[in-house]
Amino acid sequence: MPEEPTENISGGDEGGGAAAEFDPADADTRAEAVVDELGRMYWQKAYGGQDAFECLVRTILSQNTSDVASQPAHDSLMERYDEDGRDLAETLADAEQSELAETISSAGLYNQKSEMIIGAAERIREEFGGADGFDAFVTDEDPGEVRERLLDIHGVGPKTADCVLLFSGGRGGVFPVDTHVHRIARRMGLAPADADHEAVRAHLERDVPAEKCGFGHTAMIQFGREYCKARKPACLDGPEACPLYDLCDRVGVDEVAESVVDPADAD
Repeated sequence: MPEEPTENISGGDEGGGAAAEFDPADADTRAEAVVDELGRMYWQKAYGGQDAFECLVRTILSQNTSDVASQPAHDSLMERYDEDGRDLAETLADAEQSELAETISSAGLYNQKSEMIIGAAERIREEFGGADGFDAFVTDEDPGEVRERLLDIHGVGPKTADCVLLFSGGRGGVFPVDTHVHRIARRMGLAPADADHEAVRAHLERDVPAEKCGFGHTAMIQFGREYCKARKPACLDGPEACPLYDLCDRVGVDEVAESVVDPADAD
């Protein structure tokens, strides 16, 4: 199995979980066939086991920025606030906002993100008694209830909630949708061209087996970075340039004119 690209935090060494062994047999849907091919290109992995509160913090830091920027912010936060013998949620609930903002400045939007993290820590301390109680809730309770409670935390959207369910709770059938997944699923024709993030998630979770959703999410992100870029997808260089060319509808891509528009704006 190829090594996971460490640039992709969710699928790299910090992603938790373990290698998943299953046979990519004949797919029942085109979405499953795409995920199987992505698995052959990158990796197959079942997720879970990451601390839920740290996963939440990491995902908030990654909002509207790259892993290159958010990883140093996460490392700096953990170095300053992960004190031996003290609950991380409790520590961050008591953090001074300007100090935390300075600590995570490399992630961008650091004032907003520091407020979100402190607010989330306060909620988790109040409702679950701290990070350990929150971790047990995410791991053991009904996924629908977990998702609903997560979405009620300021700064937590559907993608953040789904990442916590996947990488901490290890829940099968969860396919988080970020900007790469949203673009690729619609461009390939795996979801309607005008589908929003939630509609894309519904289509992928319907058409991809539960045990394949986790690595499908992380591998699709990597594919978006390497091949299916927003402005210049590999298919513009010819069919041989994209390993998923035959599985793709290329909605919004005009190979003759070498132009690309958002799938929702395609004729």
